[in-house]
Amino acid sequence: MKTKKIDTKKITKKVEKTFNNVKTAGEKANNYALNTTEKVVTETIDLASQLQKITDKALKRRIELLGNKQNLMFDTLEAYKKQLLKGKKKLRKAFA
Repeated sequence: MKTKKIDTKKITKKVEKTFNNVKTAGEKANNYALNTTEKVVTETIDLASQLQKITDKALKRRIELLGNKQNLMFDTLEAYKKQLLKGKKKLRKAFA
């Protein structure tokens, strides 16, 4: 029986070709993952920035409303105080 002679050069070339294909596919997958991650992070930062601006505007408006309500409350208290003082004077005159 004759044994086949193994051609190591052909096998080496096939192994190198397969290795290069795997290496190229790995690089492509890595680049895709990096690009996708970068897009996701960039979009997240943009969205967070937009939400921060909206929140800032809402808080400023809310603070203005609270200030207006506070002024209204103090004005009402001042008017109520004046009415109480007038009522007190009228009561003193009535019972004096």
